[in-house]
Amino acid sequence: MPERDAATELADIRRELVTIRTMFVEVMRYIRDAESEVPEKLRRFMNYMHDLHDIKYMYEELGHTVPDHHLREMERCDDRFRQVIAEMNAQGGAIDKVRREMAADPNNRWDHTRQLAPPTHKEMKGETGSSTNGEDRNEGRADAEGSQPERRV
Repeated sequence: MPERDAATELADIRRELVTIRTMFVEVMRYIRDAESEVPEKLRRFMNYMHDLHDIKYMYEELGHTVPDHHLREMERCDDRFRQVIAEMNAQGGAIDKVRREMAADPNNRWDHTRQLAPPTHKEMKGETGSSTNGEDRNEGRADAEGSQPERRV
């Protein structure tokens, strides 16, 4: 096989780097798209919590007592889950952003506006109006906390 000169080698390296960069950009786009719905932090935590749940069932299935250290870790995760969900649902949080996008869809099956936090600023004269286009999306909804979501037909 003939010797390759430096220019040919550099051209091949350049093509490989362009291919690698193109593929990397595509992978990063997929990651950003996936995280726009469920942040990686939440997804990984939920997988861990689910694994703990499965391990607990494994012990019970075999007739063994679930170890105390495992139960304590499940308790810790229960509290942490509540904290993470509160953080993600807070105004400007990842789930809040998705919920706001969803609430704008008039064809939703469920009412997502009931879980949105009210605006934190005072309405000023001349400010734009309500985003509900004159419809009260919460009309007829029970105000009791813990009520079932309103089914939109």
